[in-house]
Amino acid sequence: MEAVVGVGPSASSELVVPPVRQLSLFGVEATDPSPADLTGLLVGPGQVVRMGGTARVSVVVDAAWRVHVLVAELALRGLHASWEPTEDQQHEVRTSYATTLAPLARSWLRGTAKRPPAGLHLNGRRLRLWVAAAGSPEPPGFLLRLGDTEESCWEAVGAALAAIGLPAVLLLPRAGGPAYRITGRRRLARLVELVGERPAAAPAAIWPTLAV
Repeated sequence: MEAVVGVGPSASSELVVPPVRQLSLFGVEATDPSPADLTGLLVGPGQVVRMGGTARVSVVVDAAWRVHVLVAELALRGLHASWEPTEDQQHEVRTSYATTLAPLARSWLRGTAKRPPAGLHLNGRRLRLWVAAAGSPEPPGFLLRLGDTEESCWEAVGAALAAIGLPAVLLLPRAGGPAYRITGRRRLARLVELVGERPAAAPAAIWPTLAV
């Protein structure tokens, strides 16, 4: 909405004040990039391991564009990343071991098992990483893939989605593994708002849009 302000006694000239775009409380612009954002990989198929006072996060993705996007996103957080092809023609992206990831590992690991921390929450930056690693459109909605074996995580992840206005349906069983599906124009608009602009390497047909 535009505000029109009169100038001078006769208000014969008009100054048009452009609308101010409000930032989402949970959107990508609301916080600075942080290693804690890798929570967005762990709520999906990502894994974390510890070594001494350091930790490393890895995730297997199904397309080369996801590798490019994730490596760039990890660099924004001061994390060096590498990748290699897997035997099933996918790609494993992994960070180097870093002390900055140790708090994430402590909160997510029970021994060697991945478990969501108490008070798990999501925001735009975390969702952006999840979409980059394991998100895809499936009309009439959008899928966020989960880890195949971490059933104990699924309920907490679903609650975290609902808490930011993205209640989703858990799909089990299904080809391609378990996933949450977000449907409805309002919820999809919310997802688009949260994850931000499409990265240059991401196909327009894959990144969340209101056209899915």
